[in-house]
Amino acid sequence: MESLKWIVLALAVAMYALVIAKQDKKVIFTTVAAVAVIILGIVFPGAIFTTATESDGRLYALTHAFSSLVNWNVLMIYVGSMTIAALFLYSKVPAKIADWIVRVSPSTGIAIVLILAMTGIISIFVENVATVLVMAPIALSLCKKLKMNPTMFMVGLAVMSNLEGTATLVGDPPSMIFASYAGYTFNDFFIHAGKLSIFFVVQAGLLAGCVFFYAVFRKLRDKTEVEGEPIISVVPAILLLALIFGLAAISFIPNEIPFLSGGFVMALGICGVLWYLLSQKKTGGETWELIKGLDWETIAFLIGIFVVVGAISETGLLKDFADFLSEITGGSKVAGFVLVLAVSILISGFVDNVPYIIVMLPVAGNMAESMGIHRELYLFALLIGSCLGGNLTPFGASANVVAMGIVKKEGYPMSFGKWLKLGGTFTLITTAAAAIVLWILWA
Repeated sequence: MESLKWIVLALAVAMYALVIAKQDKKVIFTTVAAVAVIILGIVFPGAIFTTATESDGRLYALTHAFSSLVNWNVLMIYVGSMTIAALFLYSKVPAKIADWIVRVSPSTGIAIVLILAMTGIISIFVENVATVLVMAPIALSLCKKLKMNPTMFMVGLAVMSNLEGTATLVGDPPSMIFASYAGYTFNDFFIHAGKLSIFFVVQAGLLAGCVFFYAVFRKLRDKTEVEGEPIISVVPAILLLALIFGLAAISFIPNEIPFLSGGFVMALGICGVLWYLLSQKKTGGETWELIKGLDWETIAFLIGIFVVVGAISETGLLKDFADFLSEITGGSKVAGFVLVLAVSILISGFVDNVPYIIVMLPVAGNMAESMGIHRELYLFALLIGSCLGGNLTPFGASANVVAMGIVKKEGYPMSFGKWLKLGGTFTLITTAAAAIVLWILWA
């Protein structure tokens, strides 16, 4: 039934519109949309989930949605890495490293740039909001000593964490979703098909970002000290290293066992929780608060999105959209590249990049295939644009919202225009640098 395709599209459009309008209720909207899609699949078997056969029966829509459309491996990686990130924050190791950077730097301006670079490096492996929370006390302490407005420093923490979260499989949900779609392993983020991959493309943005912030803070020539906090334990840091090297090792396994990487990261997260409970002598209530504080809302949100977008894909709508974009660009590789990059930046500056990238990955992939070019050219452009575009506005990414909340609490509320001046400039410079390197490597 051709009409069902448009009903599914209408459901998806309504869902996205409501998610944009009411961010605090986004899980409700995605859940309702997912349930509606499944019910349609049950009532009209084979019309939405076109992989169904007559023998599969009406319940195929339900089983297919949760067994095939929802990517449980990605969700397990996300939960496990969030747990380790929370423990890494608790350990005080990142703050100690930042204290050392301030001590050895020749000037405060260079120390700030190095702390921002370190923020980006931490964010390669730790969730962006957690990274900002790790580094914020260092930034605030340094600003108080200098009697300096902390706004620019805090904006820097947010945008640098958003930038580097794109670089590896465990850095951010969009990267995990991309890896699921493209069939990328942990190592593929570094080298793929004999070429430098997305990690090195993002580092071009990091270098450009460091130059930008050096220009902002270069006048701070005096040297200062911050009061450091003692490290609680190195165990979370060891778990984080185990996660990185373990995922790298799993990447070498041919015909990877289903859920192996997700199960491995979850196991590390469970070990971390047990360490927190037993070794740190925490109560059951304190341990539960740690677990409850993880971003479960995003997990529920992703499940609904996976189902709805999976249904859109199976109806053929995404292929239709890819064909439409290819017609707009006239088959031009350059026009397609600029279109994917620019649209991704603009949309992600105002909309959660997770649902956007789930929808657009197959579209960008189909566009590249129809033009006979490396799909990585458009897929990486999509990933860079959607992740770096979040730096454009103060509400484009969760890390931005957290950073602005912190400076407001310190008595320095920031306007949209002021953020746009700093964050927008940073976005244009870093995205341009990354895009140039991407074009050189993959065009």
